Amino acid sequence: MNLGGVFFLLGRLLTALSVSLLVPAVVAYFDGGQGLSAFLVSAAIAATAGIILERRFVRGGEFTFGRQEAFVLVASAWAVATLVGTLPYVFLKGPGFLVNGIFESASGFTTTGASILPDVESESAALLLWRALTQWLGGMGIIVLGIAVLPKLAIGGMELLGAEAPGPVKEKLTPRLAQTGKALWGIYTIFTAAEIVILMSIGMGPLDAVAHSFATMATGGFSTRNASIAAFDSPAIELTVVFFMVIAGASFALHFQWMRGKGAALLRDPEFRLYTGIMAGATLLVATVTFWRGAYPSIGSALRYGVFQVTSIMTTTGFATTDFNAWSDFSRGILFMLMFVGGCSGSTGGSVKVVRILIMVKKIAVDLRRMVRPHAVFPLRVGVRTIPEDVVSSVTTFILLFLILFLTGGFLLTLLGVDALTAFSASVACLGNVGPGLGAVGPTMNYDHLPAAAKLLLAFMMIVGRLELYTILILVFLRLRV
Repeated sequence: MNLGGVFFLLGRLLTALSVSLLVPAVVAYFDGGQGLSAFLVSAAIAATAGIILERRFVRGGEFTFGRQEAFVLVASAWAVATLVGTLPYVFLKGPGFLVNGIFESASGFTTTGASILPDVESESAALLLWRALTQWLGGMGIIVLGIAVLPKLAIGGMELLGAEAPGPVKEKLTPRLAQTGKALWGIYTIFTAAEIVILMSIGMGPLDAVAHSFATMATGGFSTRNASIAAFDSPAIELTVVFFMVIAGASFALHFQWMRGKGAALLRDPEFRLYTGIMAGATLLVATVTFWRGAYPSIGSALRYGVFQVTSIMTTTGFATTDFNAWSDFSRGILFMLMFVGGCSGSTGGSVKVVRILIMVKKIAVDLRRMVRPHAVFPLRVGVRTIPEDVVSSVTTFILLFLILFLTGGFLLTLLGVDALTAFSASVACLGNVGPGLGAVGPTMNYDHLPAAAKLLLAFMMIVGRLELYTILILVFLRLRV
């Protein structure tokens, strides 16, 4: 295994992360210096470690990456990013905050949005920006960013992209992988900038607009307010955030196509149609039931809160405009089911992904037809594309593995003293990178009260879920030849 190349590129990524730490440092400088030293020291540590790795393992020529190197590099990159992201929390709040810092950093980079901070409004502007920035960097992917800006990462990049990118089918948008990375990050940046401008134009302050736009496009959910989006009590802000959550939960490959004049690509795509159909159906169910049960005085209010929470949970963003923990069991059950669905393949959303749900539904239909006509050939198609048997098998394995990890995580949390509702909702909320769950980790609560072991377990599950399960589990359960 080419470990030298892995360490060299980890050094490059560490150096890049050190530069990102200077962004909140600048904010801290203009905010009276609050937290400035914490970010400067963190940046210095990351830069020093990066330079040491680069110089120790530097070599000429190109790196050749196989699947083993790809899995090791991707897993290591996300672990290193989490540790680097932890440094500001530890320097600001002390060594005793280490476990909490790891949890918050992992939640940021994996775009989960689960938080242990009980009062975010008391935190410095620099720390709030750093939380949002970790989500924005993690949303499109650390490796995808690396492919876009570091030429050496484009060598064997499809292996790296396959180990990090969400969805069962990975594809290049352009002939050169580095151009694909730049295209994805360019689209991502354009949407983010557009949301910032719109939010500021309808009343949000600059920090709020930037932080919420970063979190929206990353489907992350970190907010600068304790009450999340509910703190603004603005239908215009809520509608804007819903619009961009829907965009972030859709495939960026489709965005690439319609930006190049192929506007019908979204409407023709079966995954996108199912994605919007599930959201629309779930919204109508939730709005109808919450109005019928008297949670809201009018159907308009029920629709307002229903569409926001359904979109927020299904796209795995995790923002809140109401305490859905107080909804009826039926409505909460709908949201709980949506936690398993997630966004589209190739989006910044987490969880199982709509395309996998679609493939499994198609497989069930094909298997039922085969029972009636056992000798007939029934190809499994999604739209005009025939899905290969190995992809169908991979999807089946993924969904089974997701359910096993969800149940295992829930049972382990109950062993640590967490009640069942909180344990199992926290398990799927972290594995699916959703953020808020039910019970004691609902939208008006946080994860701070959980035992330290539970926080570390959930942080691990966040990373496993963000990397589509296989990347981390292969390193854990298989012996790789070095």
